[in-house]
Amino acid sequence: MTDFIPPAKPIIGEEERAAVDRVLRSGMIAQGPEVAAFEQEFSAHFLDGRAVVAVNSGTSGLHLGLLAAGVGPGDEVIVPSFTFAATGNSVALTGATPVFADIEPDTFSLDPAAVESAITPRTRGILAVHLYGHPFRVTELQGIAARHGIPLFEDAAQAHGASWDGQQVGTFGEFAMFSLYPTKNMTSGEGGMVAAATPELERQLRLLRNQGMERQYENEVVGFNARMTDIHASIGRVQLTKIDGWTETRRANAAYLDQHLEGVVVPPVAPDATHVYHQYTIRVPHDRDGFVAALRDEYRVGSGVYYPIPNHRLPSLRRFAPSDELKETERAAREVVSLPVHPSLTRDDLDRIVTAVNSVAKAGA
Repeated sequence: MTDFIPPAKPIIGEEERAAVDRVLRSGMIAQGPEVAAFEQEFSAHFLDGRAVVAVNSGTSGLHLGLLAAGVGPGDEVIVPSFTFAATGNSVALTGATPVFADIEPDTFSLDPAAVESAITPRTRGILAVHLYGHPFRVTELQGIAARHGIPLFEDAAQAHGASWDGQQVGTFGEFAMFSLYPTKNMTSGEGGMVAAATPELERQLRLLRNQGMERQYENEVVGFNARMTDIHASIGRVQLTKIDGWTETRRANAAYLDQHLEGVVVPPVAPDATHVYHQYTIRVPHDRDGFVAALRDEYRVGSGVYYPIPNHRLPSLRRFAPSDELKETERAAREVVSLPVHPSLTRDDLDRIVTAVNSVAKAGA
């Protein structure tokens, strides 16, 4: 039987295994020198030296970032509904209200016009998502934030190494979060990184991740245990040495798919954007679910739907649903399919994906 092509495939090599073994043998397993080194190296690699705080998950990073920025009960934060639930959850966990705004059809990220119309006197920030590895409309959203005197926050969970107009994502907002979950473009097994624009924000993040203390037993604020372990950091440090090559391969795989796919809407890239293709997301306007099933059952090609249920229709967040229809959000949730684009794909794999997609699209035309 033909091997199944998975939609994602974490890559863990002997170097990562050796790094973990080295930490285990050292006896220093919890947050320690590996985490500190990983923070510095991640900052230098992706963020032009902007301060970085390592945490135990991307969701923790969003939550602590919002708290460190002063978001709390009575506030509103504008977010997309077309994203993973962690984005809306992180706002709700602060006691603030996630205000869901519609997306634009090309980048799948917040529509600047929808953001502008959602601003109220209670708006405390804009939390925009660089979805699938494509930057959101940075220039426009920065301008809106500046005009209204509110901060811009970046959910860069899927966008390691992406850029807008030559500037790395993660360097635009008051804070930015990168996820290190196993399916991301690089991983630490589990974890997240939070970039901070100011020393005070960095200090608050470090307090919040460690029970509210810088010095042991001198708790300054009510905090959390959101620390990253040295075991996880050691994996991340190795992955950091490989991420550029993997990203180049992802981009080459995406270019091949762009060139050869027929009968579907391939992902556009904005002129100012560098896309890192965490996901290669196409649109299938008719019978998306049947399309996905045919790829899997007839051609053994995996795919993913990110995301079939918008945040505002989830039972957990439905109480925040807007009164107006989020037209592009709903359309995207019906049409999107993410195809394999990961660095483990061979040319034969890519040809099988092309054959499968073109055949299924033609059959459904």
